[in-house]
Amino acid sequence: MTRAGLNLDRLAQVGAELADEIGFGQVTPSALARHVGVKVQSLYAHVANAQDLKTRICLLALEEMAERAADAVAGRSGRDALAALTAVYRDYARQHPGRYQASRFQLDSQTAASSAAVRHSQMMRAVLRGYSLPEPEQTHAVRLLGAVLHGFTDLELAGSYAHSSPDPGESWTWTIDSLDRLLRTWTTA
Repeated sequence: MTRAGLNLDRLAQVGAELADEIGFGQVTPSALARHVGVKVQSLYAHVANAQDLKTRICLLALEEMAERAADAVAGRSGRDALAALTAVYRDYARQHPGRYQASRFQLDSQTAASSAAVRHSQMMRAVLRGYSLPEPEQTHAVRLLGAVLHGFTDLELAGSYAHSSPDPGESWTWTIDSLDRLLRTWTTA
C-alpha cells in the first residue's frame, strides 16, 4: 500500500487481515504501519490510537458477520434458523480467527448502539421468537446461546478438541440439537 492509498476503510481492512495472520491482540498501529510499509505517524492521520484501530476492526468484523448471518437465516425458523445463525459464527471464527476475536472487542455504549451488533441482537431475537419465549426469558436465552456458541468456538479454535473423538462437527450438531430441544421445552419458573 502506498501513502496515497491510506484511508480509514483500507486501514481497517488491512488491520483485519493482519489480525487473522498474527492475532487480534497483536494488532497495533506500529504493527500495522510495518505491515503496510509506512511510518506509524502516517496512520495517525486516520486513526487516533490503538483503541480506535481495534474499534474499527471490530466494527468491520461485526458488519461482515451480520451480512452473512442475515443471508443465512432468511426464510428459516426454529432449529433451521438456529443452526444457520450459529454456523455463521462458527464458520467465520474458523475462517477469520483474528476478526472473530475482534468482534468481541468491548465497544463504548454509543459505538455499540450504532454498530452491526444491534443487527446481531435482532437476528438472535428473531430466531428465538420462533420458540415463543417471553421476556425476560428471551434475554436469558440470548445469553445462554452466546455463552455456548462462543465457548465451543473458543475451545475449538484453541485446539481443545483436536485430539479426541468424535469430530467437533458431531459435537456441534449435538449441541445445536440440544439447544433446540431446550428452547422448544423452555418453561418459566
